[in-house]
Amino acid sequence: MNGGAVSAARDAILSAVRQAVAGGGTPEPVRREYRRQGTRSRAERVARFCERAGDYRATVRRVARTELAAVINELAPGRIGIPPGLDEGWRPADAVEDQGLTPEELDALDGVLTGCTLAIAETGTLILSGGPGEGRRALTLVPDLHVCIVRSDQIVETVPEAFDELRRGGSYARPLTFVSGPSATSDIELKRVEGVHGPRRLAILIVEDEDAVAKAG
Repeated sequence: MNGGAVSAARDAILSAVRQAVAGGGTPEPVRREYRRQGTRSRAERVARFCERAGDYRATVRRVARTELAAVINELAPGRIGIPPGLDEGWRPADAVEDQGLTPEELDALDGVLTGCTLAIAETGTLILSGGPGEGRRALTLVPDLHVCIVRSDQIVETVPEAFDELRRGGSYARPLTFVSGPSATSDIELKRVEGVHGPRRLAILIVEDEDAVAKAG
């Protein structure tokens, strides 16, 4: 389509909108009566997150720091992609650091291992913001398996709390990816298909102290 025609159409639409709202009063302030602060303890937030993430068919495991390396090697064998800034203690033996891997090279990986910025207990959601331990978006969308490490102190209770934390931490201005379970969609017959828009498998490792893991059973 001609670029000038697109601009003309846009201008016509905006003009119609301006005419429609001309003379209107000041809109009422947005009502924010929804719950903004959580009340659960850290242990309760972790339990809630595990429950909700499990509902989305993610594999969720609570592990002690001393167990983390062994669990990573168990869940993510083979050639595992990692972001350049991933914690040294989290890196699998055969890790492939993403230094601009092509889509074909990413697709050939057996999986990817990253950290996250935050997690939301009420929705079972991971938030990635492209930080050093999370990597670029393509790294977490192309491989078939995504293993994500979440520290228990990164789990907030509500969505508003998550956005408040993102603003305070400076992540709000970066591209954000919200992950609630493996990638999934449904066709017109409501048949669930996984792996269309991202990883077909999602494993979440929640890192806690040994006492908390023991109490969780």
